[in-house]
Amino acid sequence: MSTPRLLRIAVPNKGALAEPAAAMLRAAGYRQRWDLKDLTLIDSDHEVEFYYLRPRDIAVYIGRGDLDLGITGRDMLLDSAADATEIMQLGFAGSRFRFAAPVGTTLTLPDLEGLRIATSYPGLLDGYLREQGISAELVKLDGAVESAIRLGVADVVADVVDTGTTLKRAGLELFGDPICTSEAVLIQRNGSDLPPQADALRTRLTSVLVAQNYLMMDYNVEAGNLAATTDLAPGVEGPTVSTLAKDGWCAVRVLVPRKGVHLLMDRLYEAGARGILLTELAACRL
Repeated sequence: MSTPRLLRIAVPNKGALAEPAAAMLRAAGYRQRWDLKDLTLIDSDHEVEFYYLRPRDIAVYIGRGDLDLGITGRDMLLDSAADATEIMQLGFAGSRFRFAAPVGTTLTLPDLEGLRIATSYPGLLDGYLREQGISAELVKLDGAVESAIRLGVADVVADVVDTGTTLKRAGLELFGDPICTSEAVLIQRNGSDLPPQADALRTRLTSVLVAQNYLMMDYNVEAGNLAATTDLAPGVEGPTVSTLAKDGWCAVRVLVPRKGVHLLMDRLYEAGARGILLTELAACRL
């Protein structure tokens, strides 16, 4: 009997993507490395092998078919021009790719024609400018893009922005619409056939996302107010309603979005719900 092929997954080894990616995989039930010097790890229980790589290289390995799946940023995937595509959004490491210029410059997108633009993402930026019909000189830098204008290397910069604090400190301000809105994504090679463990991985990651974005709510309510409360919190597939020992009362359990949950609790209380409890989810299958 042949040994099943391991599912090979690339995981960021450093940077803003690394720890959240490892934490999400642990929450999904997979083993992860504890020694940051480890380059690979085999989770034999789930027939998966993890490879810890530079986030920028992951799309390249996936696009070549050297590995099956990878976790990287959407911006890095687009910049790589690799033969790969995102198959799942992972909900962390959100950022925007924006243009910035010295404060008070008042540039607009058409003004970029013929200017020098410093960036660490030349592939992504070149594709965007081509779509906009703009010809500009791209100055590729590996880091500290915000210093390029002060050093006379560029007229404008295009960089990943989280809060924008670093750009402001450099005397720059954002302009124009975002070039790209990015987050961590799961990617695979275009048209590749994956072993069956890939379906289990996606199901588990989805369960983690649900657990992160939803809470379990329990409350009691008189039968006459039941419809009003379930209209406010219908749940994903409907609430679970049980009869209480207290005559004329019901116990309700329902999955509710984490966002805005306290406002929802207020409205439920006004509608007659009592004993409202919230419980964190570790994982689930929907």
